[in-house]
Amino acid sequence: MGEGGFSCEYVYMAPDFVRAEEAAVSIWSHGFNYGTSVFEGIRGYWNASEGELYIFRLPEHLDRLRRSGRILGIKLPGDVPELTEFCCELVRRNRFQEDVYLRPVAYKGVPPELGVTLTHAPDHFLIYGFPLGEYLSRDRALRVCISSWQRISDNAAPARGKIGGTYVNPALAKTDAVERGFDECIMLTAQGTVAEGSTENLFLVQGGELITPSVTEDILVGITRDTIIELAESAMELKVTERIVDRSELYVADECFFCGTGAEVSGIGEIDGRQIGDGGVGPVTRQIQGLYRKVVRGTLEKYRRWCTPAYKPT
Repeated sequence: MGEGGFSCEYVYMAPDFVRAEEAAVSIWSHGFNYGTSVFEGIRGYWNASEGELYIFRLPEHLDRLRRSGRILGIKLPGDVPELTEFCCELVRRNRFQEDVYLRPVAYKGVPPELGVTLTHAPDHFLIYGFPLGEYLSRDRALRVCISSWQRISDNAAPARGKIGGTYVNPALAKTDAVERGFDECIMLTAQGTVAEGSTENLFLVQGGELITPSVTEDILVGITRDTIIELAESAMELKVTERIVDRSELYVADECFFCGTGAEVSGIGEIDGRQIGDGGVGPVTRQIQGLYRKVVRGTLEKYRRWCTPAYKPT
């Protein structure tokens, strides 16, 4: 059951699992009216040869959810191991045997009276999931523009937390880009330096080195970003530098690519009409893509620690 292309039978709404058609959030809830929610996007990958669905870096995602909740004063109904089991049970109840996307959401419920104050609204928690394939193209290089919408700053509404209400910022930017014929956009900080894509972190390849904006550049401190840094350094012996990146550096880079839970690793062939490299997915990007695909499906023993099996006990 589902709506708008989403499909699942069961949803977890703390403290119980319910059928998807019975799941409901009150129109009076603080989270619905003011965007006072935090969430995670988590991918699970079906490994057909093992008959197992591996949820990628699940504890890290749930720990980030906990930290995002601290920004809004939202407490989760359990620790990371308990929340991990809720996610695995959701997969089992829905009998997913394909690549999936899980979305845990913690939000403020119905307050005793109208107002934006967070203090008295109760905390609620839910998890839903659905099959998901490709979010951005992995094989075709993307056409990208620099957005006229500025990345929201940490001192306004921190991007380091996945806060529901702040996603109006990338929503405006991505919609503008798509309506202008681009696949995606890159957002700049208030200082005019590079932040990230609408919902993806960004890497440049220059002279065999990976460069990515630092965590102080109003970015989401991405789990896929962290994965790429470790893989590049440990498996590919590439130097990775986190620093301020100027807009013009994008135009002269050898390669550029996005990364994220949804985007995975997606190459960029054009920015603002300027060809990047040869205009296709670059060789370093291709190598990272291939390595990442093996890692997330649990086929490389060295990185199996990142893969939580949903069907077999850990």
